[in-house]
Amino acid sequence: MKVLVTGTSQGIGKAIAEIFLENGHTVIGIDRQISSIEHSEYIHYQCDVRDKENLPVIEDVEILINNAGTQNEDDIDINLKALIWITERYGVQSHIKSILNVGSASAHTGSEFPEYCASKGGVLAYTKNVAMRVAVYGATCNSIDPGGVLTPLNTCVIEDPVLWAEIMEETPLKKWATPEEIAQWAYFMTVTNTFCTGQSIVIDGGESIKHNFIWKD
Repeated sequence: MKVLVTGTSQGIGKAIAEIFLENGHTVIGIDRQISSIEHSEYIHYQCDVRDKENLPVIEDVEILINNAGTQNEDDIDINLKALIWITERYGVQSHIKSILNVGSASAHTGSEFPEYCASKGGVLAYTKNVAMRVAVYGATCNSIDPGGVLTPLNTCVIEDPVLWAEIMEETPLKKWATPEEIAQWAYFMTVTNTFCTGQSIVIDGGESIKHNFIWKD
């Protein structure tokens, strides 16, 4: 299938592009940085997802994965507004089979930076909106909402022993996901899945269900 993935230069987006390529799909990547992916079925467009006037012409996308995102850098514009522009341009059309938004567990818990949480919370509502509109094409639209992932964006806490220990205390499985683990979810939700739609799947090692119940002995 013809797959469009945003934010493919590193981390989750790169892992998603690679798993689709490994399974014989044609992948088109959009990223403001150069991609290191080298594959005969991969096409890369170096551009900013916010630049809606200069987005590339890409016809008949079958799977759209909105992965591009940031933290503390114009979060509303990049994580939400640009995601909407990309979806309306490439996703809401008759050839589409599946749309997947990469959200965040923080959209459910509110436990991160204010604008970041707001941007990802908007993704949850927009996912449901799009799911209703692409259903006429027999297509699905969902979001996967990761908690901690071992990506370059999180290096500052991953490499801090004190902060990392505190984070692991809040994570029941005592680990963060790899980009490849999140990519497996992306593949499942867009290729294997054909019935679940309008849903937001939290993938956070149990962090959002952590509770600290204190009681007298």
